[in-house]
Amino acid sequence: MSNDPGKEKGTTNAGSEKADASIDLEAVATLIAALEQDLAKVSSGSKDIQELRDEVEELRQLLHSRAEEEGVAEKLHTIKGKFEKTRSPLLLEAIREGQYIAIIGRILGLS
Repeated sequence: MSNDPGKEKGTTNAGSEKADASIDLEAVATLIAALEQDLAKVSSGSKDIQELRDEVEELRQLLHSRAEEEGVAEKLHTIKGKFEKTRSPLLLEAIREGQYIAIIGRILGLS
């Protein structure tokens, strides 16, 4: 992923657990596109990978439905948690786990 969506204009740096303030929805859209590309590289149909694909798809739909930022923030927290808990070698090979966790954290204003 060449772009770093967490550094784009509008990202919060409040450091709070709840980032209802201002989420950079453009950065989230960029993140989703990168995640979808990387998840497409994973051929396994394991439960963890499918759950992550489903979460990313739900987040993409939230963005397209003009959902409230709170809903987007909740979905980002869910995806971040799935990355932190995964132990799937196939997923870890295809996805730069640490990078995505950091980007999601910046978007949510957690870092």
